[in-house]
Order: sequence, then structure tokens, then C-alpha cells
Amino acid sequence: MTALLMPPQSPSAAADLAVDQVTLTVIDNYLSTTCREMGVAMMRTAYSPMFNEALDFSCVLFDAKGRMIAQAEFCPSQIGTIKFTIEWMLDELGPDVYRPGDVIVMNDPYRGSGHIPEHTLLKAVFHGDEIIGFVANCAHLAEPGAKAPGGLAGDATDIFQEGLRLPPLWLQREGVPQEDIWKLIFANHRTPKVTYGDLMAMVGSLNVAERRLKSLIGTYGYETVTTATEDLIRIAERRMSEEIRRIPDGEYRFSDIIEDDGVAEGSYVVECTVVVDGGGVTCDFTGSSGQAAGPMNGTYAVTASSVYNAFMHITDPTIPRNEGCYRPINVIAPPGTILNCEFPAPLVGGNTELSPRITDIIFGALADALPERIPASHGGTVCCFLFGGEHPETGELYSHFHFEGVGWGGRPIGDGDSQVIVIIGNARNTPVEIFETRYPLRVESYRLLEDSGGPGLNRGGLGVERILTIEVDEVTVSALFNRMLVDPFGIHGGKPGANSGIYVRLAGEESWSTFREKFGTMSPSKFSNILLHRGDQVKILAPGGGGWGNPLERSADRVLADVAEGLVTADGALRDYGLVVERSDGAWRTTPTPARAAAGSTTLVEPRSPGTS
Repeated sequence: MTALLMPPQSPSAAADLAVDQVTLTVIDNYLSTTCREMGVAMMRTAYSPMFNEALDFSCVLFDAKGRMIAQAEFCPSQIGTIKFTIEWMLDELGPDVYRPGDVIVMNDPYRGSGHIPEHTLLKAVFHGDEIIGFVANCAHLAEPGAKAPGGLAGDATDIFQEGLRLPPLWLQREGVPQEDIWKLIFANHRTPKVTYGDLMAMVGSLNVAERRLKSLIGTYGYETVTTATEDLIRIAERRMSEEIRRIPDGEYRFSDIIEDDGVAEGSYVVECTVVVDGGGVTCDFTGSSGQAAGPMNGTYAVTASSVYNAFMHITDPTIPRNEGCYRPINVIAPPGTILNCEFPAPLVGGNTELSPRITDIIFGALADALPERIPASHGGTVCCFLFGGEHPETGELYSHFHFEGVGWGGRPIGDGDSQVIVIIGNARNTPVEIFETRYPLRVESYRLLEDSGGPGLNRGGLGVERILTIEVDEVTVSALFNRMLVDPFGIHGGKPGANSGIYVRLAGEESWSTFREKFGTMSPSKFSNILLHRGDQVKILAPGGGGWGNPLERSADRVLADVAEGLVTADGALRDYGLVVERSDGAWRTTPTPARAAAGSTTLVEPRSPGTS
């Protein structure tokens, strides 16, 4: 159970509340737990590993006015975009169209969704004849009917190539499935059975939330609950403003590069100016590149969601996650830029590749203002690897969206984590056992990559290598990676983490090649619909996180532990940390180079047995 929502030493703030703090805390926890229970229901009943393994979804509650009143800790990129999705859906449909049992589906990015694979379901909750709230979820369907299996075509040139777009449509009316809409979806998705199972899991999740919300009203009464949610929104706004007030006022700037868009030569610059003024902050992306020809664009909702995500990471995690916590944060993203593209620009990569970079850019801008909180850059790519074909055992089509964890950046308090999904994901990749059971690819190897974490006083987390072997006559593969050409940055003297990569080795070959070298794709990391065959192999390299602080100031003891554990090689210790690491008579020793000695770092540690830390 979380702490009381307002600290006891704030009597003036507490006096503004209409409901006592204990009741507020109970109601806030109940609402958040309801969102978590929605997620459990989806995970337990869905067909796709995207749901039951990856947990690539989000669950949210709204009041009768369409304001977010609670959300759970699922996928951060969806947590931000769903705020806009629901607001715009309610505005488009109007106030009088809902009936008990109605379920509405929508996945149009130009109406607020992150990208086409993410489908949002909405249901109004009634008390008698009156709407008392809305329950909603957003989830990534494994197959959206795009030009490439899995939907993330790295070389799409317009939104029409990225899948079936649905404006707000009734999936159910008064509890009755609308067969024409279901038929439309099934006719466009390669895997209709999986789509059906996942959408029905989402419907079941809404039913769970509806029952819980009605139970809460039955316990406390509608007036108490609505008054409490008003208090909770004010509390969240006040507390977020106080967190921002602790950042020194001023203008902070940072920029980074999106290396290519999969379609045209050239890179794209993302410029951001963060203006902190009292209890409010404005993140202005004026000066960023115009929208991309390929699918690396983001909508305004994606950009705003990424900014919100950054501030959620550097502020008090006990602040209620509702409408109020977003109010002190203003986002400016000029239309027609890569941060706020205009129809019909392709944008499926904006929600996977651009989004985490925006969050890192906010961190980079605030690194000097908040040195005790801000980490270095994390890997910054989802490493999207898509594949599909006809399954030899069932004769049915299959498709899958595979992604990798990356190294996170070194932090003021310690090293970055290794092999964790990017900062906008909060998801899990498919376990090897499930992967090999469901799909005709074999995982040959899967390991952490030594020396991939950016050197620093606090080292970046490690990236990974995964090698896959094709076990069928033919499979169609696509990719949408970033950070293959531009490394994750370090801060405060830390060095970059290792970059990403995707490579191919055809059956009988000895050396690895990029897909650009082998198949002539425009980009080495963004392409679609490449045919591979039995015995061909794909190697995925996920990037490491950037380092935090001067690596020559990392203690010899910590460097030695990294070498003993296989995280850093002896060559890496010499190159990056200025230490000669040797093993003799069953023990490790270190000797500093002149550069390290000049930095005043620890020069020698006691011998230790192999494998100890």
C-alpha cells in the first residue's frame, strides 16, 4: 500500500481536500489495482505472446468527463498516448452515443494511437441510466494487416502500408458482437484466430474493470468516489508541480540524431529546449527536422507521451498517475516535423524507435540540472525483428514481433541494468522455450556482450547477442532498428555504449553480412519482406547503455569484478579504464597505466580468487 497521498506536514494542502486522506489512499489504491487486474485478465486469456509473455498493453480508467483517474505500470508509451486517444475518441463520438455493453475499437495513429498495431478498446460504465466512467485498454496486436508480417515495415512510405486503420467503431453493441466489423478485421489480418483471441481478452479485461468500478461505487457511493477523484487529480497536479519546482529554473538544451528512416539517405535531428519556470515545464522541439520519408515519424501524442515518461522517471513514483500529473508539463512539437508528422506520413517506428530517444533527450537536457538523478543514455532501440510465413505443422499463417532488451545507462548511484526492454516498453521478450514452441526458428545462442556497456565511473548496462536459425523452407523477415550507426551517449565524462546491429548469414556461408550488403536494402537496420530459407541465420545485437562519469575514476576493485564476471574483457579494462588486469596463480591483479595514475584513481587491489566480486 502506498503512503498517504499528502504528507502530514502539509496542513494547508490537506485543508483543500473534500475527502479524508485515508479514504483517498484507499480509493487511489483500489483504482490502480483495478488497472493491474485488467492486465492480469488479458495476460491469462490472450492467444499471442505479445500479451501473455510480453505484457505489451496498458489499462486505464477515466471519469465521466473523460479525464484519466488511474493507470497501471504497464507499457509507458501507451500510458501517455491513451490519454489523447480517449480524449479524442470521446470528442469525435460525442456524449450521447454510448449504451450499456457497448465496446468501441480504434487504432488510427492520426486520432491519437501510438501506431497501427496498438488497438484501443473503450467501454462506458453505467449506474442506472447515467455514465459514471469509462474503462479502456490499449494493446499491441501481433498482426495488424500491414504490407509485412507483424506490421513494422522498416521501409514503409505512407500510413496505408502499415496496416488496417480503424476509426472509432463498435466492436460490440449492447453486448452483441458486430459481425461486420469482426469480418473486416479478420479479412485483413494474416492471423485472424490470434487477433480474435487477443481482442476478446481485451474485452474481458474491460468487463473486469466495469465490475470493479461498480463495486467501488456500491461501497462508497457515487458522490464520494467522484469527489475523491477530483481530490486525487488536484493532488497529482500539486505534487508534480512541486517536483518540477525542485529543478533549477532555466533553459536546458539537448539534441540527438535519428540515423536514417529506412527509405531515404540522410539523418534527422531532434532538437529540444526544456524550459523550467517555477512549478511548470515546457519541452519545445522547435528546430527539429521535417517529417521523414520513412516510418521514423511520431505523432504529437507519441512525442508528448515520451516527455511524460521522462518526468515520471525523475519524479516521485508515489504521485497518483492520473490527469493531474500531466498538467504541469507542456509540449511544443511543430506540425510537419519528425515529432508531429502530418497525414499520410508513415510512423510505425516513431512509437518504438523515436519515442525512447525523446525520453533520453530530455534526460540529456537535464543532466547538469539534476546530476543526482539523471542517467546516461540507454540502448534506445526496441530492436524490432518481425517474421512470418506458413507454419509447417499447422498449414496456417503465423507472424511474430520479436524485440530485445538493451543496456540501460549508468546512473549517479550505480551501474546500468543489462538486457532490459527500452524505457518506453516495460515489457518482456518471449522466452526461448515459448519462442521455439510457437515458431519455426531455433535460438542458437543468447548471451550478454562483454564490453558493450559504456565505460564510466558507473558503467552502462550490457547489450546482448542472439543468433537465430531458420528451420523452414521459407520465412519473410523485416527489421526496424536504431542506434546501429549512432552510439548511445554517456554523460559527465562517461563513454558511449556499444551500438546495435542485425546481420545475416546464408546457409553454407562463413561470414556475417548486413542486409544492405546481402540484399541491397537502403538501410542496414530498417527493411521489410526479405525472404530467408532453411539454414539461414540472423544475428541480432542489442546496444549497451552509456557510461556515467569518468571511467578512470571507477575503482580498480569494481573493474576487476567486471573482468572476473566476464562483463568487461582485459583489453577493455586497459583501453577504457587504464588498468592492466592479469591472472596469475589462481588470482587476479591490476596495475594502473600512467593515465590512470595521473587521474588519482586506486592503483592496486588485493589479489582475489577467480569469480569473486
